[in-house]
Amino acid sequence: MDHIKRDVNRMVEEFSSKTDENPFSKVIPALMKKGLENVNLSMFSDEKKRELLNAAAEEYLKRNQILDALKLFKSTENSDRLITIGNEYYTLAQFSYAIEAYKLAGAKDKLLKTGDRCLEEGQLAEAIAAFKIAGDQDKLNKVGDYCLEKGKIEFAIEVFSALDNDEKLLKLGDHCFKEKQFVLSAKAYELAGNTDKLNVVASEFMKMGLLANALRAFEASGNTMMVQFIRENFGEKELASRVYV
Repeated sequence: MDHIKRDVNRMVEEFSSKTDENPFSKVIPALMKKGLENVNLSMFSDEKKRELLNAAAEEYLKRNQILDALKLFKSTENSDRLITIGNEYYTLAQFSYAIEAYKLAGAKDKLLKTGDRCLEEGQLAEAIAAFKIAGDQDKLNKVGDYCLEKGKIEFAIEVFSALDNDEKLLKLGDHCFKEKQFVLSAKAYELAGNTDKLNVVASEFMKMGLLANALRAFEASGNTMMVQFIRENFGEKELASRVYV
């Protein structure tokens, strides 16, 4: 924990020193308070605009407004800075920021490296995000199989949906249906585009008195008759509670 605190302090110092090198650094806080979208920069050359916006991005980093900073660096096409920031957050194991920085920089190799580390450390959501952005189907399949092995069904559904693997989605849907995990079953069937199986799940929701769930499933399956039946015979209060029909 101490080494992470030291790394964070070092990052803040580095960001501060970089901002101070920029001639706009003293006026940036006032411009940010006004709102950068309201600032007229038309009198500047493209190079000067980039210089000012980069300075604003550094100020955002000092204030820990990371996503705002990354967006500005993207707008100035400052890929080197984005990768440097990504590397810093990779070191700190703050993978969501690292992935966002690498994504905006178009650094596929860094995304794959981050995804591999996230998978090793059990950070499944981040691993999936990194591999999806990188567009690596082999690694996504690896994550999907890992999720199945560990019983992380919701993550597995997300992976196989990203891969457009309807066969795996249907198998997952069938598994969830058998285990009476009807919400996950409906999600898998919907993503696979299987309206018949969705209608079966919706009917199970009806039997359980879960009309809101049934309505969503019937809507997803395009079953206009059952959607009309529920909407015309049950109010919002009844949809919010169990009503056995």
